[in-house]
Amino acid sequence: MDFLRPSSWEEALAAKAEHPTAVPIAGGTDVMVEINFDHRRPEYLMDLGRIAELSDWEVAEESVRLGASVPYSRIMQHLRAELPGLALASHTVASPQIRNRGGVGGNLGTASPAGDAHPALLAAGAEVEVESVRGVRRIPIDEFYTGVKRNALAPDELIRAIHIKKAEGPQQYSKVGTRNAMVIAVCAFGIALHPATRTVRTGIGSAAPTPVRAKAAEEFLNAALEDGGFWDSGRIITPSIAKQFAELASAACNPIDDVRGTARYRRHAVGIMARRTLGWTWEQYRGTGRTLEGAA
Repeated sequence: MDFLRPSSWEEALAAKAEHPTAVPIAGGTDVMVEINFDHRRPEYLMDLGRIAELSDWEVAEESVRLGASVPYSRIMQHLRAELPGLALASHTVASPQIRNRGGVGGNLGTASPAGDAHPALLAAGAEVEVESVRGVRRIPIDEFYTGVKRNALAPDELIRAIHIKKAEGPQQYSKVGTRNAMVIAVCAFGIALHPATRTVRTGIGSAAPTPVRAKAAEEFLNAALEDGGFWDSGRIITPSIAKQFAELASAACNPIDDVRGTARYRRHAVGIMARRTLGWTWEQYRGTGRTLEGAA
């Protein structure tokens, strides 16, 4: 295995163009595990640790540009207000040591359906900024996951940043694991209220071949909230609406049986998390969250 260590982003792009099979490594919290267990033996390993700009973030008026290598611990510490769903997801990542090293870019590059960041990114409607020597493009998060541990990156592209709109309403994240720390998700669920467009977005992890949204559940809830005047009145969502939303979220899953949980359990747990996180976000919206809409 050859080791590449570019000192600048331009050098990294040139190296990736010359060696398209090179595997990028920043925090290394996913890649090193696969190498240590001999599940992966790349011809080239490319260390991006010397590229400081990948660990920076920019907060603009409407969105956050998050460098691919910004550690989860910094998201928790500095971006809780702007990206509450992602900050909650960051809290569930492994251990403090890994949260100090790992970043969202690694989750996206690995594209494991169990990656902790994915449900929050789907719920927020993020975009992934990727680049090669050929140029820059932004991939909507809904188009990024193409299969089990596969993504939409071309062989010569690297992830540079993630663009995420600042939260305009409450967001939540919930995860089921076999223990409280250092655990791969049995399943996970993220939800974000978008009062300006009167819509709700979701994200499901570890319950399908790729991270997915519960689109039928979203469509049902969007219609129910609008038709029932819930956005304006702020009244409590009825149990029947919450129950139907949970059932549709559960139906969006396409899980497997494995050592961490059965497919049946995953569907059940996603439904429970969908109902609970909807309740939590809506209660917040009914209180301080409604002021974010402005017109409410």
